[in-house]
Amino acid sequence: MDKMDYKNLICHRKPERSFFIGNHQFPVCARCTGFYSGLAVFLIYNYFFKIEYSLSLLILSVILLIPVSIDGFTQLFNLRESNNTLRFLTGFIGGIGLIIFLKIVIKEILKIIITLL
Repeated sequence: MDKMDYKNLICHRKPERSFFIGNHQFPVCARCTGFYSGLAVFLIYNYFFKIEYSLSLLILSVILLIPVSIDGFTQLFNLRESNNTLRFLTGFIGGIGLIIFLKIVIKEILKIIITLL
């Protein structure tokens, strides 16, 4: 059995799907770079501006995840080939959607746990 490469659990890091600065490959692919950038931008925004988490924001977060899902799955099933710019942009939008979704879901789970205690 081959030794598992744990860094690939975070991202596949394929060179043809990654950004480069000079001869140095980014540590994650273009889509993951977008995801992490979107997460960071939203968290910085959220630090400075109050956000009311609601059902409509939860629905918006799911809508924001649709473009990255379409881009990823159509590429996975060889229906089309994406490019790094599109991967980054859909990842960025998806990263914002993901962090909003996680914040709402985790907040609601914590509310339930606190009421059970």
